[in-house]
Amino acid sequence: MSSDTSHESAPHHSAPFAFPWHWEDTLIAGKIRPLAAASDPDGMLLDACRRQDDGEEGVIDPFWATTWRAASGLDRFLDRVDIHGKRVLEVGCGTGHAGIAAILRGAEVTMTDGVADPLHLVRLSLSRLGLKADVRVLRLGEDKLSGEKFPFILGSDVTYLRDLWPVLLVSADEHLAEGGELLLSDPFRVIGNEFREWLKDFPAWEYREESITLDDDPEHPIRIMRLTRRA
Repeated sequence: MSSDTSHESAPHHSAPFAFPWHWEDTLIAGKIRPLAAASDPDGMLLDACRRQDDGEEGVIDPFWATTWRAASGLDRFLDRVDIHGKRVLEVGCGTGHAGIAAILRGAEVTMTDGVADPLHLVRLSLSRLGLKADVRVLRLGEDKLSGEKFPFILGSDVTYLRDLWPVLLVSADEHLAEGGELLLSDPFRVIGNEFREWLKDFPAWEYREESITLDDDPEHPIRIMRLTRRA
């Protein structure tokens, strides 16, 4: 779970949700705020695995159901970049922590995920917080947003599968404005190291790395990967 969170209420069961959810007090943009979150992410993952084992097609592992620490790290890193008044795209938004953090810092945010379920939670959180964003499904490598491109693209914990890497770069190339920056975060996973090495085969992209320490576990910081196109 993300840092500095606590359960605020008992699980809710309401349409259009196929899963129980609750309000979770979460540190976002320097203040504790309510975030709608799935109540049983482990149970949801076990259920998805069971359905996959039974041969059901189209079942996606619901990793979005957990609010990962990487989102908290990306949230805190946004204090270091000027996103006020800028268009920001969040990919793989899950519960929307990083995107909401960007809105609270004055950005105009489009929040996306590859499946619809987490976007129901995002809309609940936005409504309760009195915030606005464009919320929509965006399947990396398949869907493309029309209109003006984005100076910033955010993604927390979106490098955990090798299959995602090529489509992530395709989507970034399609949606990132000239001179823009792709900001990714992860908790220094080994596969994140592999992603960094894999990027060396794509010399059009320049890679930089920073570290963010979180109060909940200072010994395990969050990595920020900063990707820009070379001139």
